[in-house]
Amino acid sequence: MTTTTLGLRPGGHKPGRVLLIGAGPGDPGLLTRRALSALKGADVVVYDRLVSPEIMDLVPEDVLQIDVGKAPGHHRLTQDETNALLVDLARRGLCVARLKGGDPLIFGRGGEEAAELKTAGVEFKYVPGITAAQGAAAATGVPLTHRGLAAGVRYVTGHRCQDAVLDHDWASLANADTTLVVYMGAMNIADIASKLIRHGMASSLPVMAVSAATTPRQTQVISDLGHIAEAVGQAVPEAPLLFVIGHVVSLSPTAAQTLAITAPETQAKAVRYG
Repeated sequence: MTTTTLGLRPGGHKPGRVLLIGAGPGDPGLLTRRALSALKGADVVVYDRLVSPEIMDLVPEDVLQIDVGKAPGHHRLTQDETNALLVDLARRGLCVARLKGGDPLIFGRGGEEAAELKTAGVEFKYVPGITAAQGAAAATGVPLTHRGLAAGVRYVTGHRCQDAVLDHDWASLANADTTLVVYMGAMNIADIASKLIRHGMASSLPVMAVSAATTPRQTQVISDLGHIAEAVGQAVPEAPLLFVIGHVVSLSPTAAQTLAITAPETQAKAVRYG
């Protein structure tokens, strides 16, 4: 895909640039002032599928929007094609808003795109955003750290490029004193849970799966590590899902009420908080 096929004209003799923008977790109220200003001043917005429709509604109507979102088994553009598109647009003198869900430097490939832009001699800047884990924590009332429950937090991806095998250091991740947040893990949650249990995590450790956090479409499923895959399979929440694994999930205001729905009746006793 080129800017010619998109119907764009060159932006003149001014140098173009790319702004790698974090759109936050979905609620437009959580978009930073700098990000909003960048969106309103852009010539073109290149966005991912994780950017909420509420955020996209803020883009001026006369600004071209290019969807380069990736879904499991379906990519509108490959990452290499997206990189080339950003370079092409900037070289035409355009101000490009490269809009990503959450923060561009946390599982957003912002660093990869920045490296390509740097190699091509294209000016770029980062505009940070609230990452999905932080948004989900605030929206669900589940802190990522809490004295006596979790002394730290770790973010990991639950999906590899081209569906490659997850090769995490599972023994290191299986630490009940640390909250583990898994991004993009819906397809692999059964395998992830199994490996964590095999490396020492208790199957009764509470887990929360959150979909569309901070938006009106937000849903959450609470179960335990041994049954989270089954609970998610029954509830079928909208992808992508964020998983919060750890004792902090016991602090969810809805944990007790949700359990009766998300865990099979015969397994309810296996999940107890407190």
